[in-house]
Amino acid sequence: MSGQKTVTPSAENLAASITAAKTRGLPPVHLWNPPFCGDLDMRIGRDGTWFYEGTPIGRPGLVKLFSSILKKEEGRYFLVTPVEKVGITVDDAPFVAVDFEVSGRGEDQVLTFETQVGDRAVASADLPLRVARDAGTGEPSPYVRVRANLEALIDRKSFYRLVDLGAHHDGWFGVWSAGVFFRIIASDELP
Repeated sequence: MSGQKTVTPSAENLAASITAAKTRGLPPVHLWNPPFCGDLDMRIGRDGTWFYEGTPIGRPGLVKLFSSILKKEEGRYFLVTPVEKVGITVDDAPFVAVDFEVSGRGEDQVLTFETQVGDRAVASADLPLRVARDAGTGEPSPYVRVRANLEALIDRKSFYRLVDLGAHHDGWFGVWSAGVFFRIIASDELP
């Protein structure tokens, strides 16, 4: 027997661990590499709703706390504290960009997105926009990177606003932000 206490993953234990380690700003999850403790019955729906054991988490502060310890490694999502790492399920992207602000115009335009948990991200070379298209329907799914390798699905109303700001550049229709042109669709594919 190693004498090491076995950790059973639970939302309550995670919340207590991160609250105890909480500092200003986001925790340094990129520096934490604790042992994997198993999967937790936690899921983030495509609309950004967090579920625990099949029930929506109704406390926004708790969702924000969990979102602050989210990490993606090799295509899987984990909640990480200094002492434990648990797997969770994410239906699409872990965040939803629910709004954005625009400053400047044309190539000098800057787009700052806000997620459902209050994260803010300036679309740039470091936090790019991308648009995936469904192979069968052609339906676009727009994303913006929020932090590390975590993305937010841009909600429909924000995407329509984004398209209104679009411009043509080098055979593509897209948007400018922070000096970078982000492609949405080839110009010749537009009606």
